[in-house]
Amino acid sequence: MSRLVLKAGKEKSLLRRHPWIYASAVARVEGSPASGATVEVRSADGRFLAWAAYSAASTIRARAWSFSEAERVDGGLLKQRVRSAVQRREPMAAESNALRLVFGEADGLPGLIVDRYADQLVTQFQSAGADAWRDELIGSLTEATGCSNIYDRSDGATRAREGLPEISGVLRGADPPTQIEVVEHGLRFLVDVRRGHKTGYYIDQRGNRRAARALAESHVERSGRGPRCLNCFCYTGGFSIAMLAGGAGLVHSIDSSADALRLAAEHVTLNQLSPDRARWEDADVFTALRALKAQGEQFDIIVLDPPKFASSHHHVDRAARAYKDINLNALRLLAPGGSLLTFSCSGAIDVDLFQKIVAGAVIDSGAEAWMVARLGAGEDHPLMMTVPESEYLKGLHLVRVA
Repeated sequence: MSRLVLKAGKEKSLLRRHPWIYASAVARVEGSPASGATVEVRSADGRFLAWAAYSAASTIRARAWSFSEAERVDGGLLKQRVRSAVQRREPMAAESNALRLVFGEADGLPGLIVDRYADQLVTQFQSAGADAWRDELIGSLTEATGCSNIYDRSDGATRAREGLPEISGVLRGADPPTQIEVVEHGLRFLVDVRRGHKTGYYIDQRGNRRAARALAESHVERSGRGPRCLNCFCYTGGFSIAMLAGGAGLVHSIDSSADALRLAAEHVTLNQLSPDRARWEDADVFTALRALKAQGEQFDIIVLDPPKFASSHHHVDRAARAYKDINLNALRLLAPGGSLLTFSCSGAIDVDLFQKIVAGAVIDSGAEAWMVARLGAGEDHPLMMTVPESEYLKGLHLVRVA
């Protein structure tokens, strides 16, 4: 068994059960561990700290599997963790048949992401450790879920940082259909797991789409009319469909992908909603928000769900300017009493910084606004309290009061 020995004082995060060991914390490597191999981690004074998966290429030099010296890292342990992760999410199937079944560190499986779309599993092996146990994990997933079709989307930038090639394709069973129909809170959506964003769909926003629908329904009850809604970076229209189902009088949706907008329009028909209440715009959101203001438009509900603006801490300043810009211009379009649901999925932008950015936009807009709720990913994306970095999706619900 190879060993990582840490520099003096660098054991503190592991003692708090944070599973990441950065290269800068390692004093020496004893042995010649292969990428993904299990290594023993010890402090400078020789204390056992963890069993971890080694990655020579990554700045995260190792990811802890276990903090118990007596626990054996083998196929049996991983099988038990996969089974537990799947079982914890069984009650959520009542909301949707599109669920995240495994969420990396939160399920004791660092670097492994597994999403379920009906009877299709989609995997992402994002760490050297998960990749080394690929065959065992695939078998465990099939056994735990009963799904015989598994498609791999290990094609993200995280793989390159681990020194792994980007790959995608069938791991088990049949090639997935071009579109898989899923149901979410009674609404139907089509998902392309081979080419869609992430693993095909933004499962993490399920609860927030339901909240947007509830806002539309509440507006109808209060005012007797359907709200005018704006959905920016709409992708395939998840929030748009939810607000239309809630009785929105108009949903104006903006995205720069014509293909995504075509599928979004299909979702209107699929859910038997009125196409007359849906307006689709193929445009850059930054430009479109200014144009809508110049046209004198105003909206009762606005959703800002942009892609990741900061892929690392090196891009935080640029991302902060982008987040402020879209929030500032959205607030200028928001009617008094209206709601803004604004999000960031940039892991490098923490909750406090995101709130400060949005507060700056509120100040510069001249609007008065309350923050009535913090928003985040659904229950199937739990936050491991010892790994605050895993809270990648942050959201705020603002209400304009003047």
